[in-house]
Amino acid sequence: MTTCLKDLAVGDTGKITGFDIAGKAYRKRLLAMGLTRGTEFQITRFAPLGDPIEIKLRGFSLTLRKEEAAFILAELVP
Repeated sequence: MTTCLKDLAVGDTGKITGFDIAGKAYRKRLLAMGLTRGTEFQITRFAPLGDPIEIKLRGFSLTLRKEEAAFILAELVP
């Protein structure tokens, strides 16, 4: 089942399945940060007010705004 990255919980592991069409302006920047289709990641933490979100992928930590995370489509990895 595909969902937005921002809807996942801390500790969840997911795989990027694509990008929402509404996020076309962010797509190139997200790809440059290593968020390519098929990349696995883990939600590390949320800031106290819920924004930004920290994920771990490809051996490094990346912080995304909720607005950016809303455009990333992902599925949970068991």
